Amino acid sequence: MIYLKTPEEIEKLRTANRLVAELLDRLAEHIRPGVTTRALDCLAEEFARQHKVTPTFKGYKGYPACLCTSVNEEIVHGIPSDRELREGDIVSVDFGLTCDGYVGDSARTFAVGRVSQTASKLIEVTREALGLAIEKARSGGYLSDIGHEVQRHAESNGFSVVRDFVGHGVGRRMHEEPQIPNYGRPGRGVRLREGMVLAIEPMINEGTFEVDVLEDGWTAVTRDRKLSAHFEHSIVILSDRTVVLSQA
Repeated sequence: MIYLKTPEEIEKLRTANRLVAELLDRLAEHIRPGVTTRALDCLAEEFARQHKVTPTFKGYKGYPACLCTSVNEEIVHGIPSDRELREGDIVSVDFGLTCDGYVGDSARTFAVGRVSQTASKLIEVTREALGLAIEKARSGGYLSDIGHEVQRHAESNGFSVVRDFVGHGVGRRMHEEPQIPNYGRPGRGVRLREGMVLAIEPMINEGTFEVDVLEDGWTAVTRDRKLSAHFEHSIVILSDRTVVLSQA
């Protein structure tokens, strides 16, 4: 069932998502060669403690950390560790928090120092795909319009779209209906309506769209071990416009 949010709920979701954006802004200042992904996770945990909010990922189905930190060929759900970031890496950072009973959720991919042209293009195309998808998330449109736009933009630039993981509704729970694939034909599925709050999150690969999950049970990687990028915003659909909640 898809839950349409009231204006009061939207304001609570706005507060939660703005805090997520603030944390990602802070982390951007710390992402450099030599920093460990565990150190980034510690910063996120301290941020949550200071703001008296709950890191939503930690403990979710046994997940052990506050952040997902996915490096290079890792697509999503990379577990923070003592691995040091190196010049030329890219790292996708996903963070969720629960504030006053409502969830904020957003992700960005960062370049670590100077990266290859391919890595830079992949990051930019994935960021652009998210923006184009958000433009398609309008009241009266169709859910499949969102994923179609992601696929069109990614593939027109020579990249592929992950099929194993999708965007989702968000509200009192991190994962609500509907699921939002990042591919497909337009004009299909659920009609988009005022009050829907959606987490749209393109995951785009340099090579194949196929995925493997590592032995830790969480970290998803590209099957060909080529690069992957991930961006996510939580948005709300209003009668006359769409608002991005997860930006400062």
